[in-house]
Amino acid sequence: MGTPAFSVVLVNYKTPEITRICLELLREPAQRLGFPVWVVDNDSADASTEYLRSLDWIRLIERKPGAGEPGFMNHGLALDLVLERADTDYLFLLHTDTFIHDPVIFEQMLAFCARDAKVVGVGCLDQIYRGQFRIYWRIVTRFLKHYARRLKLALGLKSRPPKPWMEQYVKSFCSLWNIRFIRQQGWTFAMDGMTPSYAIQDRARAAGYKIALIPARKMFRHLDHIEAGTVAAIGGYGDQHRRTRKYLALLDKYRETPDGA
Repeated sequence: MGTPAFSVVLVNYKTPEITRICLELLREPAQRLGFPVWVVDNDSADASTEYLRSLDWIRLIERKPGAGEPGFMNHGLALDLVLERADTDYLFLLHTDTFIHDPVIFEQMLAFCARDAKVVGVGCLDQIYRGQFRIYWRIVTRFLKHYARRLKLALGLKSRPPKPWMEQYVKSFCSLWNIRFIRQQGWTFAMDGMTPSYAIQDRARAAGYKIALIPARKMFRHLDHIEAGTVAAIGGYGDQHRRTRKYLALLDKYRETPDGA
């Protein structure tokens, strides 16, 4: 088998159960298709670290974060360790709370790059699939709120600063990057003090390159993503918080049927 087109990377921090589910779903396609799976452990020092050390089919990096590093910077610097080491042209970023039950999504996302050499990254603007009506309604309400705030400020009235009404960045829970190009540019995931990959997206667009968008309705046919699942896993929300409830419901689904069917 020749060199695979892509590698997969995920960053673990104290999420033993969802990390195990994520990797169990990746194991068969990784071995069948031959793509490397990198895992960076950010000094979890818990059961998840021990679990990762027991796996002989992943490429594990154990990292010691610097004192006072913000969480998003921890994640970006961990990704950069794999950016330096991976010997493939493309790299899929996954979160440990992303459960891929149909690996055809890898081929579908790679196809965007095959069709257009100007594509640097591929991803989705939505972290969960809300249904088409709710997606459109969210855009409309954000649009109205954005321009209402602009109008208030123009009239000298008190208002919060307007937020962009359209999502600007693809999310990294499942995104694909042309790391051969990124390395040539000297870019990294932990760059410009921004959420990992956001600075790459800004710079790529400014240079005339493209970030391809895959619709949520298509993306979520092939995977489940627990929005902020890593936060819920370490008790970052209350027991009755909607994200905690969704996190527990999806865990129950995969405990019962490991393939998510």
